[in-house]
Amino acid sequence: MKLTEIFYHVDNFNKNFEKYIKDHTIIDAQNMSKRSSSRSSLSDIMTILIYFHHSGYRNFKRYYLEHVCVVLRSAFEGLVSYNRFVELMKDALVPLTLFMAVVRCGKITGIGYIDSTPLKVCHNLRISSHRVFKGLAQRGKTSTGWFYGFKLHFAINEFGEILGFMITPGNISDKKQHVVTQVTKRMFGKLFGDKGYISNLLFKKLYAKGLKLITRVQKSMQNRLLEMKDKFFLSKRGVIESVGNLLKNKFQIEHSRHRSPVNFFVNVIAGLVAYSFADHKPSIYPPRRLFKSIA
Repeated sequence: MKLTEIFYHVDNFNKNFEKYIKDHTIIDAQNMSKRSSSRSSLSDIMTILIYFHHSGYRNFKRYYLEHVCVVLRSAFEGLVSYNRFVELMKDALVPLTLFMAVVRCGKITGIGYIDSTPLKVCHNLRISSHRVFKGLAQRGKTSTGWFYGFKLHFAINEFGEILGFMITPGNISDKKQHVVTQVTKRMFGKLFGDKGYISNLLFKKLYAKGLKLITRVQKSMQNRLLEMKDKFFLSKRGVIESVGNLLKNKFQIEHSRHRSPVNFFVNVIAGLVAYSFADHKPSIYPPRRLFKSIA
């Protein structure tokens, strides 16, 4: 069962995480015991947040009240009220981010794809009256038009596994060096992107650390020769757009119902973690069952 699998990995991570926090911080043991006894455990909170993206529910409040508190009540001890759970969600932001970055990122294979996808926080007509993300979200522009919110910059391997990610305001360019460097800091080999990543300075920066950036050329640029295998991998760049669509449409990392900036980031990171547990991810290769049927 997906719920058991998620909890197993989350709980193993939290045992090490909480031990590290205990060894490196000064905490009042008496207050800590009182606090922990009056609320759901961190592993429960993280599991509930991640499993929401696999549950099929589109509204977290309905999911918590109708599914967690009814169907999954026996699986979680010490369930709190919905309002209290929303207050506790902020405690899961750092552990979720570390869990995704350290444990759930995919395998570095030498082949990578990079892209960004907008995360709208409200309709364009409501930008002037929007207050939740004031000072954080910004207007940005994509090939489909203007939006107000954030951008998720991320990289994947050829098997659709997320290798790195970064969330920025919507007005940050895709080819900003500090963004691309952060997203690809664990990567080596070849990195394929769209024309938005064309930059001589960025190419030299990545090449110096062992990562060759390959993109299509613009009409005003001189054509260049590519190896056949590089042409093949570049022609499959649409796989990362499929991952972005899946993250937004199935794993719901984008919606306009947020009432807290912290809970927005919790929802996005939980969606990325939930995606890492998906059984079937977009890949540039045909599924194995296709090879079996041909054989």
